[in-house]
Amino acid sequence: MAEQPSGPVKGGKIDPRQLKRIQDHVFRIVEIGYLVDRPSRLYDVISVLAILVNLSAGIALTYDDAVKKMGGLLTAVEIVTVLFFAVDYALRIFSAPSADRKKTPWQNRRHYLLSFSGIIDLMSFLPYFLPVFVPTGLVAFRMIRVIRIFRLFRINAYYDSLNVITSVIRSKSQQLLSSVFIVLLLMMASSLCMYSVEHEAQPEVFANAFSGMWWAASTLLTVGYGDIYPVTTAGKALGIIISFLGVGMVAIPTGIISAGFVEQYTHLKNLGEAVRETDVRFLRVVLEPKDEWVGRTVKEIGLPSDLLVAAIQRKTELIVPHGEVVFEPRDKVILAAAGLNDGLDIDLKELRLKAHHPWNGKYIRDLDISRQTFIVSVNRRGFPITPRGDLRLREGDTLVLYSKRHLPDADTYKI
Repeated sequence: MAEQPSGPVKGGKIDPRQLKRIQDHVFRIVEIGYLVDRPSRLYDVISVLAILVNLSAGIALTYDDAVKKMGGLLTAVEIVTVLFFAVDYALRIFSAPSADRKKTPWQNRRHYLLSFSGIIDLMSFLPYFLPVFVPTGLVAFRMIRVIRIFRLFRINAYYDSLNVITSVIRSKSQQLLSSVFIVLLLMMASSLCMYSVEHEAQPEVFANAFSGMWWAASTLLTVGYGDIYPVTTAGKALGIIISFLGVGMVAIPTGIISAGFVEQYTHLKNLGEAVRETDVRFLRVVLEPKDEWVGRTVKEIGLPSDLLVAAIQRKTELIVPHGEVVFEPRDKVILAAAGLNDGLDIDLKELRLKAHHPWNGKYIRDLDISRQTFIVSVNRRGFPITPRGDLRLREGDTLVLYSKRHLPDADTYKI
């Protein structure tokens, strides 16, 4: 009897379980920020290099000397990187069903296709190939290629310093919008006032109520190009007042952003100080097949009283350990060494975030938690995530916490 082939295709049909495993694996690789997996980290590095190389080649192609000397090489580099963007887009569509297990594959794919990142991913390579099919729109397609520069936003997910910028703008969005609204009102008022005092002296320059908008914008934003300016005494006096107001208006959003940076770095500093003041250390141990812990339960290994098993990572599954959990080969065991010997019980808690939970939608660094409470790990859609300060918690996340406090809605495990 012929042996059945092992793989995603069996008997001419696709094995759904094997296909799901492949999709999960691809999703872990292409998803930005999954730092536990080495192929994922390598793919992230390649993605960043592809973006930077593509933009560098695109800029170099605008110089005639560079085109004469290295035109063929630059064109080849651009083609290769654009093909990488196309493959990346296809992989993200293929693995999209693994993004949210509660939604259908079509819902997950539709969410990605209509998202900002999905549209940017599509526009990063599609305009390059459109001139082949529609030669008449060559100039327009070249302009659309500029959209690929927005792929640089993907680099934002790799570095905490860039994430701070995003966090500040997001947290201060309401104040920034208010300041922009005030500037727009002042621009309209300035244009109307200048039209009233300058129309008779310069009818060709201030022809109507909104003809002074360019002058108002350049004056309020302290640019002052000088192509449009008042000539009457009243207009000059009004221009002086508006110039002073412009300095204050520009200072408002600058102050808001500066205050936001101070708040964010203060949070990070306080978080670091809280960690240094504690006497708790975490250690990850990978069990080998011949390790004496393999095949034994947690309660049978006989750990010292100041050492506990905080969590067990088994492939993509994160296990909250209790006394009956049996260790298996290749398990990654997270041990916590506690020096807080004040007679209180040390508990490990598992918390699943619901829509109404106050932590939902917040960054870990912004959580108001006790200094004796530590987030050991975050499990999102079946994947363990390192709980960094810039990680934003979402509905459905499962948190494993090391705490001495009572936490509402959390299941407590005595170790």
